[in-house]
Amino acid sequence: MAFGRANTMQRSWAHEISSSVHSVDTFVGMTASEILTAIPIGIVTISDRASAGIYEDRSGRAIEEVLGRWIASTWRSEYRLVPDEQPHIEAALRALADDLRCPLIVTTGGTGPAPRDVTPEATRAVIERELPGFGEQMRAVSVRAVPTAILSRQLAGTRGTSLIINLPGKPTAIEECLAAVFAAIPYCVELIGGPRIVTTAEAPKGSSPVPVRSPGV
Repeated sequence: MAFGRANTMQRSWAHEISSSVHSVDTFVGMTASEILTAIPIGIVTISDRASAGIYEDRSGRAIEEVLGRWIASTWRSEYRLVPDEQPHIEAALRALADDLRCPLIVTTGGTGPAPRDVTPEATRAVIERELPGFGEQMRAVSVRAVPTAILSRQLAGTRGTSLIINLPGKPTAIEECLAAVFAAIPYCVELIGGPRIVTTAEAPKGSSPVPVRSPGV
């Protein structure tokens, strides 16, 4: 599996939880310098059953696969797997933003209308500024293929120098939703003070970073 230019990071997807510490295997194939300089990107899967080990987390794997094809910068995945519990989700997002300084944090799962779908509530409690356009664009694209996508409540926002984006839980919808907004991600990260994220030729058109404009854009 490719992970940007890091390329060989591996993990045990079925058993990793939010409080886990990455083992040495997470950085197999990376030099010490690459580990230190790689851009940390948070990936948070929210699922009761996956966190309980009932089934494999294919959604988190799908996010890493897509980002591995679209990001040319050296980066590493900071992966968390938590149940559909708002305190757990909030804690994972805060740790990734405040402690690990991930400029991009992507969640998957828990965005529907079911009683235990609380990812939007947890995200809204953590972010400082909401960016409605991300959710609007992802729903607009998804609903063309799946009418029930209108039920999705996914949103995005910033916390400090971190951009947090909610994605749906279905692996098949992840690339579609990311493609709909990916062009804005490197630009947004730069605007909020994050690192420059270089994209590949395969990335959705228009996603290459551009010079940051002055505030008030």
